[in-house]
Amino acid sequence: MTHLNSLDVELAQELGEFTEDDLDVVFTPKECRTLQPSLPEEGVELDPHVRDCVQTYIREWLIVNQKHQGSSETCGFKKTGSRKDFHKTLQKQTFESETLECSEPRAQAGPRHVNVLCDVSGKGPLTACDFDLRSLQPDQRLENLLQHVSAEDFEKQNEEARRTNRQAELFALYPSVDEEDAVEIRPVPECPKEHLGNRILVKLLTLKFEIEIEPLFASIALYDVKERKKISESFHCDLNSDQFKGFLRAHTPSVALSSQARSAVFSVTYPSSDIYLVVKIEKVLQQGEIGDCAEPYMVIKESDGGKSKEKIEKLKLQAESFCQRLGKYRMPFAWAPISLASFFSVSTLDREVTDVDSMVGRSSVGERRTLSQSRRLSERALSLEENGVGSNFKTTTMTINSFFKQEGDRLSDEDLFKFLADYKRSSSLQRRVKSIPGLLRLEISLAPEVINCCLTPELLPVRPFPENRTRPHKEVLEFPIREVYVPHTVYRNLLYVYPQRLNFANKLASARNITIKIQFMCGEDASSAMPVIFGKSNGPEFLQEVYTAITYHNKSPDFYEEVKIKLPAKLTVNHHLLFTFYHISCQQKQGASVESLLGYSWLPVLLNERLQTGSYCLPVALEKLPPNYSMHSAEKVPVQNPPIKWAEGHKGVFNIEVQAVSSVHTQDNHLEKFFTLCHSLESQVTFPIRVLDQKITETALEHELKLSIICLNSSRLEPLVLFLHLVLDKLFQLSVQPMVIAGQTANFSQFAFESVVAIANSLHNSKDLGKDQHGRNCLLASYVHYVFRLPELQRELPKSGGPAALPDPRYHTYGRTSAAAVSSKLLQARVMSSSNPDLVGTHCAADEEVKNIMSSKHFHEELALQMVVSTGMVRETVFKYAWFFFELLVKSMAQYVHTVDKRDNFRRTRFSDRFKDDITTIVNVVTSEIAALLVKPTKENEQAEKINISLAFFLYDLLSLMDRGFVFNLIKHYCNQLSAKLNNLPTLISMRLEFLRILCSHEHYLNLNLFFMNADTAPPSPCPSISSQNSSSCSSFQDQKIASMFDLTPEYRQQHFLTGLLFTELAAALDAEGEGISKVQRKAVSAIHSLLSSHDLDPRCVKPEVKVKIAALYLPLVGIILDALPQLYDFTATDARGGKNRTSGSDEEQEGNSAINQNVALAIAGNHFNLKTSGTMLSSLPYKQYNVLNADTTRNLMICFLWIMKNADQSLIRKWIADLPSMQLNRILDLLFICVSCFEYKGKPSSDKVSTQVLQKSRDVKARLEEALLRGEGARGEMMRRRVPGNDRFSCLSENLRWKKEQTHWRQANEKLDKTKAELDQEALISGNLATEANLIILDMQENIIQASSALDCKDSLLGGVLRVLVNSLSCDQSTTYLTHCFATLRALIAKFGDLLFEEEVEQCADLCQRVLHHCSSSMDVTRSQACATLYLLMRFSFGAISNFARVKMQVTMSLASLVGKASDFNEEHLRRSLRTILAYAEEDKAMQSTPFPIQVEELLYNLNSILYDTVKMREFQEDPEMLMDLMYRIAKSYQTSPDLRLTWLQNMAEKHTKKKCYTEAAMCLVHAAALVAEYLSMLEDHSYLPVGSVSFQNISSNVLEESAVSDDTLSPDEDGVCSGRYFTESGLVGLLEQAAELFSTGGLYETVNEVYKLVIPILEAHRDFRKLTSTHDKLQKAFDSIISKGHKRMFGTYFRVGFYGSKFGDLDEQEFVYKEPAITKLPEISHRLEGFYSQCFGAEFVEVIKDSAPVDKTKLDPNKAYIQITFVEPYFDEYEMKDRVTYFEKNFNLRRFMYTTPFTLEGRPRGELHEQYRRNTVLTTMHAFPYIKTRISVIQKEEFVLTPIEVAIEDMKKKTLQLAVAVHQEPPDAKMLQMVLQGSVGATVNQGPLEVAQVFLAEIPADPKLYRHHNKLRLCFKEFIMRCGEAVEKNKRLITADQREYQQELKKNYNKLKENLRPMIERKIPELYKPIFRVESQKRDSFHRSSFRKCETQLSQGS
Repeated sequence: MTHLNSLDVELAQELGEFTEDDLDVVFTPKECRTLQPSLPEEGVELDPHVRDCVQTYIREWLIVNQKHQGSSETCGFKKTGSRKDFHKTLQKQTFESETLECSEPRAQAGPRHVNVLCDVSGKGPLTACDFDLRSLQPDQRLENLLQHVSAEDFEKQNEEARRTNRQAELFALYPSVDEEDAVEIRPVPECPKEHLGNRILVKLLTLKFEIEIEPLFASIALYDVKERKKISESFHCDLNSDQFKGFLRAHTPSVALSSQARSAVFSVTYPSSDIYLVVKIEKVLQQGEIGDCAEPYMVIKESDGGKSKEKIEKLKLQAESFCQRLGKYRMPFAWAPISLASFFSVSTLDREVTDVDSMVGRSSVGERRTLSQSRRLSERALSLEENGVGSNFKTTTMTINSFFKQEGDRLSDEDLFKFLADYKRSSSLQRRVKSIPGLLRLEISLAPEVINCCLTPELLPVRPFPENRTRPHKEVLEFPIREVYVPHTVYRNLLYVYPQRLNFANKLASARNITIKIQFMCGEDASSAMPVIFGKSNGPEFLQEVYTAITYHNKSPDFYEEVKIKLPAKLTVNHHLLFTFYHISCQQKQGASVESLLGYSWLPVLLNERLQTGSYCLPVALEKLPPNYSMHSAEKVPVQNPPIKWAEGHKGVFNIEVQAVSSVHTQDNHLEKFFTLCHSLESQVTFPIRVLDQKITETALEHELKLSIICLNSSRLEPLVLFLHLVLDKLFQLSVQPMVIAGQTANFSQFAFESVVAIANSLHNSKDLGKDQHGRNCLLASYVHYVFRLPELQRELPKSGGPAALPDPRYHTYGRTSAAAVSSKLLQARVMSSSNPDLVGTHCAADEEVKNIMSSKHFHEELALQMVVSTGMVRETVFKYAWFFFELLVKSMAQYVHTVDKRDNFRRTRFSDRFKDDITTIVNVVTSEIAALLVKPTKENEQAEKINISLAFFLYDLLSLMDRGFVFNLIKHYCNQLSAKLNNLPTLISMRLEFLRILCSHEHYLNLNLFFMNADTAPPSPCPSISSQNSSSCSSFQDQKIASMFDLTPEYRQQHFLTGLLFTELAAALDAEGEGISKVQRKAVSAIHSLLSSHDLDPRCVKPEVKVKIAALYLPLVGIILDALPQLYDFTATDARGGKNRTSGSDEEQEGNSAINQNVALAIAGNHFNLKTSGTMLSSLPYKQYNVLNADTTRNLMICFLWIMKNADQSLIRKWIADLPSMQLNRILDLLFICVSCFEYKGKPSSDKVSTQVLQKSRDVKARLEEALLRGEGARGEMMRRRVPGNDRFSCLSENLRWKKEQTHWRQANEKLDKTKAELDQEALISGNLATEANLIILDMQENIIQASSALDCKDSLLGGVLRVLVNSLSCDQSTTYLTHCFATLRALIAKFGDLLFEEEVEQCADLCQRVLHHCSSSMDVTRSQACATLYLLMRFSFGAISNFARVKMQVTMSLASLVGKASDFNEEHLRRSLRTILAYAEEDKAMQSTPFPIQVEELLYNLNSILYDTVKMREFQEDPEMLMDLMYRIAKSYQTSPDLRLTWLQNMAEKHTKKKCYTEAAMCLVHAAALVAEYLSMLEDHSYLPVGSVSFQNISSNVLEESAVSDDTLSPDEDGVCSGRYFTESGLVGLLEQAAELFSTGGLYETVNEVYKLVIPILEAHRDFRKLTSTHDKLQKAFDSIISKGHKRMFGTYFRVGFYGSKFGDLDEQEFVYKEPAITKLPEISHRLEGFYSQCFGAEFVEVIKDSAPVDKTKLDPNKAYIQITFVEPYFDEYEMKDRVTYFEKNFNLRRFMYTTPFTLEGRPRGELHEQYRRNTVLTTMHAFPYIKTRISVIQKEEFVLTPIEVAIEDMKKKTLQLAVAVHQEPPDAKMLQMVLQGSVGATVNQGPLEVAQVFLAEIPADPKLYRHHNKLRLCFKEFIMRCGEAVEKNKRLITADQREYQQELKKNYNKLKENLRPMIERKIPELYKPIFRVESQKRDSFHRSSFRKCETQLSQGS
């Protein structure tokens, strides 16, 4: 293979050369919302501060881009459009599992006929085949199957076929990498832009009142009640008709379009439910109070007609005259509140921001949010969409039907808030305030992103603004309730003036109707009023004056006016606000003017050069103002001559508030001072300068500036943020600008730097500011990214004398590096900039040298220097927020390189050595900082991670700017330094991983690694060894063995520096253990995965030859993955099919639920004790607790492995394989095996049905059984054992919770809810292609192994491995494409290694048969024809090998049997068709005609066909579980002669039982199977430790004897093909028994577990298998513990007798069965079930359940009906049996006899009086003992006993007495139970209670002597009964609580009463019974008589 050395230069170029730089400095114009940017008015010379602000707002962004960025980025392909359409290029893969779903089986309609089973005795399978196979049409045959082709050609053809139509990019099919791990994605900060809150659009539609007589004017604004703040400016709107507008024509000189808006866009940053939209309505001033003017509106209705019409006309004329005269004055009229609570509802606000995505279309918001939680005005300021307000925010049309009348004395905002608060509490305002009926309709909606024809608050048109002029919308400026932290980006300069109250109460009578004229003046004469006041509705845009509304006859009116003023950009001392007060006379008087002047007041706009804002209380002058009044404030006017006459003696009488919204006036003292001082340095100013209220001389300037720099950070956060861009620009300028102040060189760089650090610190620490996912403050991030540019140095420096020219620094010699002469000076400069420059001796201004050095300060050098020399807190902060300084460094370096055109220069000399030293120092310091943080407690870890990531990005960027060898050295230092300082492995690896992952995402990553080889471009590598012998290492490389290419060798790590580092970390992570390691492993794998993925999708790497080279670079990964084999998550072992992650705890559980897929089991089980095939697999590994990777990590690792295998040079791989030892090869096969299951297609998620493959793979018994086999020895067993997660037990769980939605294919099941059908289809399409491609790569790999190994001699062990993988792939859900290739490979294998296959690989062969057969029943023709061909070849070759294919015959038959029993989706029609096709092959096969082969084939096929026939029958009984089990039982029985098949069917039954949760029955099936195996093993070999056939199993169940192989026709086990299955081995036997024990344990039969293990233990002991013995005894201990703890609490079955009567039942007619049902089944449940089932069969009207248990008289039954009789029965034991059945378990196990009782009377009624109540006890005996291998057993014998009434009484009394005894002796005592039993025994009113029984049967001595004994027995029963009652009453006394005393006394009383009543009866004896047995001669000794009687009596009582 050509190696890296001879790499085509073109390839290198395609991947991007190094020569040019990657960083591009781009100027991008700012996006401007408006058509023209907002600018100050033209023609004014601006002062420097405003100029700077405007400059900052309009200049372009300067962005440093990476040229190739994106080409290699992971997202390149995924996120762009191409990814969207990518799926269109894919072919749809067909999966059988999906085609099945479409063709749903037809549901059966109507009653079905039930086929009833008959003969049980018949031997052999049921052969009543309904039809002949030959009648079928065979499938299409493969043409050249029977032609002879050489193996080599066959393989070639297969390979060519596989190579066509393959997917080029594997990763395109794989879900993209988990965002959370993708640290290398540096979020692009959001572009700074103007802040807009949640915008709502309010349109005013109509405003009407009951009468329309005059024009009305509306204004709306938002108010927040809770904050008591107006939160928007007012929007004025004129909805009058043209007629009413005409009334005012005289007063409207012109109408601007902008004033005609009727819809407003409000912005709300902090939504809450307290926000109200308040509508205020004014009218033209007229005579009268508001109430009088509103009167007509309340009383007259236009609709009344008649008189009211006249009134209205009159009012209209009146209004018209007022309008003409007073048209420019307004009066308040009405108002209405509208609550917006429903729009900003709190419930939605409180919702966590997390469900945002789901609520509002994921893409838009989602994308916006993940990249940066960015411009969160504050974390609390949620945007509407995030609150989901959008979701319930429909366009709402609101109608208001009544308005509140304005109260003249309550017009202020204060009053309004009171009203609103009342209104919010209860809409009770109506009662106190009069309301006016009216109608206002408005429409409120969420404002769209783009609104056509919209104006900003400054009336600038917003894009898009169409030409055709329509009525515009207006944006209304928001006044947020709290700070909004968004830097200014547009010029805005507005002033709002709010006159509030005027107090003229003591003024002359003339002042009644007062209005204020407000003007903004630039001088003092009348013409100086500036047209800067924004007009209202329906008038000009700007006005020179505005009048406030008038309250009639009020001397101290309140005002609610808002005057909005556009401030001039340049303000002077002359600018002021002028207020003129007038009285307006409403009545027309002859010659009198409308206005009478009352007085003046004013407010200068500037105070000390600063804008004045806030609240003022101004005095009012009553006469004309003196000249130059505006120079002073109204309160402090100097005394004039003549003096000014003031109202109230110069007291403040006029309250006013002024607010500014400005992006030029900082309104903060610290900022103001800082900017002023900076400007004084930049421009010519005359000293002293005035700052606020102090004067600063030139000498004090430096000190003051330093002070102000230090104080900057003390300013409030809001103004600091608002002016952040400008502040930072200025500080950076100061840090490099050489300054000469008053002849001294001033140096501010240290102060400026420290101030920047302090600002960065406060921004990061503020709770209100957003951060991105790397913890970077969003404001700073966007500043660096967009705004920052190198400070422009000013050429002239102000000196005391004047400007001094300095040489242009750009062309200055780079003093720092070249001039040795100035080294001493340099030192001084360095000292200067690092400590307080004031202390360094005086430098004379003439010291040119220093000046030159100063002037040539480069920003990046200065910044690096400051970082290095900083100390204390500053230093800490610098490194804490290092990202910011790193990005500044990089951006300034990029600009420096760009300006000083150094790109042609060598990188090595591009930056000065001093700078490089500084960088090295910085990197070292940061690294040690990271290490120091990590050693601290965990809360610092996050901080360390962030710093670590920012350092990585910094070095990443340096790779694009600096000499790469230098950067590599830094990386090496970093790695070494961390290793030296950290001892916690996971943290260390995790840190280095994230670091490397970022570096490796560099777009020239491949060049940095791959093309190091050519010496000319190779930067010096950090390993001197390689840079010195660069060329020699290459040549030596080729001589090395290929094998070492797949290992991580030291040479590799030198040549491929970054990749080597990354692999080293991966290997370390996989090898490590400890807390939290699984997260680190995930990170490591994810890093490599994302790298490969980015290469795969990189357009530069499309060419195959490039990919081969890249794959070569990654070969060592293969070695690492193979070493990690034991740690891979085993997809085959779990029910990973369900996609659940295993997090179960104990060993026990683990084994229980990780049901191993059976193929694995076979492959692995081998023969347990002398492991064959895979024995060598892992035996070399030490037994170590590995940390198992979770499923997703494993899957990511696997896809990397597959990618390398797909893209690497295939011939190289073959050579490598050929050299591998067989152990390694086996590991590769194991890896492929896991890969197969890992990439299995999971199907399209369909909610409605469980997809078929899930059903097949449900956790069936068989698989668990396999697993029991596995649990034994053998390498893979070892592996299984290690699967128990270590300390990291729950890690996979928690990790999985965090997975994002995007991880599609693997989590489809749960996420299907919110995806559209198209998305799901597309997903399924992609994952189908992934499954196919992955499996094809695996197949290629296997072909490579086969070809490489056929040259070697290790075929035998390999063949098994290859087959295992193939069989596993066949057992997964595969596409037809893959199956076609897979079967082709299989056929090649059979042809090539046939003999080996049949001799050595018996197990594999059996599996193969089963899988192939399964595909023969496929519904896809393609698959079927492939499978048939393969099966036929299998038979043919096995015949060729041993001229009798008995073994294959057996295996195929068994496979079919198990298929039929198990697969619920199995289709016999397809299978029959396949059988027919195979028959056709046999008939057409010319070569074989002369042999017995065709006949044997035919025989086999017919046998298979008859098995299929059984299946069909089973289908019919799918609904009736008992019938189905009977049938399976019968089929199993019919195979008594072929043990293998019987075993298969027993397992099928076990599986069905387990599905129905009948664990005991399932266990019994396995016990029977084990007995069968034992029989055959004992025939084969006679080992003392093995059970002696089925006899040994008697203790487990007496039924097992059925399995004894007694009959003569039983085959002998050594005949070929018989008992060759894997179970007929000792390990098989142990496996079956262990599995049975598990099931018994699940079923609660712990005693049986012991019996089972009694058989297992001797075998294990014989094999010295101590590990297994440990776990066995452990399980025994658990079983015994369970017996002790659960004893009586266990529930075993409930039994019912079920009789079937009626000819409809066929053979079931008159049959009786005992059914075993789950423990607490009630009679109605089983009755309902059976009735339901048979009603379905025969129709409900024909089925009847017999309710009683009396014997059924057939003659009385309707012959057309089916009758079912169901009776509850209890186990019945004879007395002698009870001696053996002591425990609860023994009384519930091995049951054959059951009893039920039927009460009756002789008259025929079931119940009667006590003396006539008889009872019939029926005892049934069943054919087998319960539990058995089925849940119903037929009854073979029935006995009946009749009890007479007195016997019934005796039984009842015995039962009662027993209950009492049990209740008394219960431990712990149960008072409730005791009282219940007592109440039933001694209670006064018990009907048919003990007393009544005694009175009926004991009152008299019976006449019939036959009854004497019964009478006596009953009497003795009562005697014991009353004794027990006494005990119970005493016991109760001890148990009761105080409150039950009375109850106890009552009980005691009842007891005594009962005792008294019973005493005479109990004491009366029947003398006849007590006659002496022998006569005593002497009569003297009476005492003897008595004693004998006494004795007799005691004996009797004992007997009873």
